[in-house]
Amino acid sequence: MRASLGNTEEEAAKIIKESFINMGRTFMEILYMPRLNKDNINDYVDPAGLEKLRTALDEQHGVVVLTGHVGNWEWMAAALAFNGMPTTTIVKPQPNLQHTRILNEYREMVGVEVFARGTSELLAAARALKKGKILGFLADQDAGPGGAFIDFLGKKASTPLGPAVFARKFSSPVVPLFIVRRPDGKHRLIVGDIMRYHDSGDEDKDLFNFTTEMTRFVEKVIIENPTQWLWFQKRWNTSEDEMKIKHHVAGRR
Repeated sequence: MRASLGNTEEEAAKIIKESFINMGRTFMEILYMPRLNKDNINDYVDPAGLEKLRTALDEQHGVVVLTGHVGNWEWMAAALAFNGMPTTTIVKPQPNLQHTRILNEYREMVGVEVFARGTSELLAAARALKKGKILGFLADQDAGPGGAFIDFLGKKASTPLGPAVFARKFSSPVVPLFIVRRPDGKHRLIVGDIMRYHDSGDEDKDLFNFTTEMTRFVEKVIIENPTQWLWFQKRWNTSEDEMKIKHHVAGRR
């Protein structure tokens, strides 16, 4: 944290404490998810900014939502679904199968359609986007040897190319969307302007450049809200030496 933010040990310790307090509150809120509904969701999550998502949905190419492990992202997805937006997401299975099952049950309970990362369900996710739905990506995770190696908070990190790949394939607009806790305990949304994939004819370069642009937005949200991010996730777990070349060479850019 000190290397990423350039803060003092005292400042970092304060952020760590507040981060764990916030995580504990988020955990309790997730347990409360079965009580959320379309009549009370806006009492907990201020819907201001969702008009940008509606504008993007009106293009009828689906919408790629760029997000991350900031604030209570589960309630953010619930807010979209309960405000009448067809919401789907690609998730990473948890190490504990019961944890995964319960989380997915809660997500489906609030109207969010779930696709597991790394399975044939990615084809279903693609169909959902093609049908004009929202497809959410948690884009702040380590992407393994096949990711694009991009500077993230001061250090190279393997970054998921998924949002850029789906945006390119389906001509879908990308909307950065995050949720943070306000001092009064209610949540507010951070909704960025619509971002678009630009085709120059060099697919690898375009995927890399667009992923870099999106990463800068994620980075900015974390820097401005450091107590809201999961600092302990293994974001820099994959080294550049482990990079594999698959259908792209974006990581070499």
